[in-house]
Amino acid sequence: MTFDELRQAFGGEIVEAGTAGYDAVSGTVFATGSPAGVVRPKSVADVQAVVQFAAATGLALSVRGGGHAFAGFGTNDGGVVLDLGGLADVELLEEGRVRIGGGATWGQVADALAPHGLAISSGDTRTVGVGGLTLGGGIGWKVRKYGLALDQLVAAEVVTADGDVVQASADEHPELFWGLRGGGGNFGVVTAFEFEAHPTTEVFHGKIAFPAAEAAVVLHGWADYVRTAPAELTTIVNFANPFLGGPNAPVEIQLTYDGDDETAAAAAIDPIRALGTVIADDVALTPYGEVLVAGQTPPPGIQLVTRSAFADKESVSEVLQLLAEAGAMQGSPIIAVRSVGGAVAQVAADATAYPYRQAELMFVTTLIGPPPVIAAARPAFDALWDRLGPHSTGAYANFLASADEADVAAIYPAQTYQRLAAVKRDYDPGNLFRGNHNIRPDEAAGVS
Repeated sequence: MTFDELRQAFGGEIVEAGTAGYDAVSGTVFATGSPAGVVRPKSVADVQAVVQFAAATGLALSVRGGGHAFAGFGTNDGGVVLDLGGLADVELLEEGRVRIGGGATWGQVADALAPHGLAISSGDTRTVGVGGLTLGGGIGWKVRKYGLALDQLVAAEVVTADGDVVQASADEHPELFWGLRGGGGNFGVVTAFEFEAHPTTEVFHGKIAFPAAEAAVVLHGWADYVRTAPAELTTIVNFANPFLGGPNAPVEIQLTYDGDDETAAAAAIDPIRALGTVIADDVALTPYGEVLVAGQTPPPGIQLVTRSAFADKESVSEVLQLLAEAGAMQGSPIIAVRSVGGAVAQVAADATAYPYRQAELMFVTTLIGPPPVIAAARPAFDALWDRLGPHSTGAYANFLASADEADVAAIYPAQTYQRLAAVKRDYDPGNLFRGNHNIRPDEAAGVS
């Protein structure tokens, strides 16, 4: 079967290697690629045709939503890329439910819902795709009040490996629905998501900055406070940014208070201000859609290396101490620590395939620069993670720049992996959907 044959059953656009426009669509935000072709469906029937084409030809299949996966899942070499950007409608249903096309971005969703005073707890970036973020988790500015993006998912329309279209929900294909909520793109192409939206107002959003010398005190004080902070308050601590001075960069606490009551917001935010010497404070009432930032594309030749993990209550102090020490050193990675808990922890541990419900913090370290800079910083980076290992657990799939077996084993504990493998055997026994943090149909894979 050839692309010419695919065109007979395909109503969208096919951009083959060597044709006009190919260079603009062959790669993703964080990865270059040289696929044989990029196909851009206009309908669910088009998606079915592409899935059947990939299965028949044996070509590697990559599914692209927003194209922001750090590991470059939205492209490949020599295969076919299924770009869902043409399936991006946002439709308001009854009782606050919202149907969203599989190729939509969270900025499109926020813009569509704003006139109705509604929102969905998503990530923090406008250009990130609804699909990739939701299937992997979704930790954003409403996470402590409303949970992960996947916690608000009530149904999904999925094209499976055999080209069938199924509806997955708590009542239909419930094991598939369980696996979609945390299992990534392993089980099919989600052509539409149905979410439960919530009423929203403007929110208080911005950053409060402290001197680098106060990093350890601010970090520990912040972690103590967020345990009892209102669920409306979600925060991220960023420090050691080389573009802001590296070890001398300010400690910035970005925050969102989910509400427009100035008195309640001040009561929640003022304890943050009291953590140290405030050197900047731009917190202000902001429309929720404007809280989401535009994603940035690294310049050519710039590499990105990220690692992430979670810290439970008993490990928080040691993890923060290690991160503070690392941030004070030249060549430190960029360090970001996010408060979770709240609504995330109120969902049963086995309700979805996202396994780290009881974690208090999720932290990420990022190296960015040309290859020689990355190579020079990598030994210290790896040594930091060797020290963090005994005090942290797991990994957050959406903040990993690689996808080897060790990454998959970190994302999914053995029991979760075995259940996901059973879902994989039912819906993709041939592992057609393997361009991801791959769950292999063999249940023994990835289990240690």
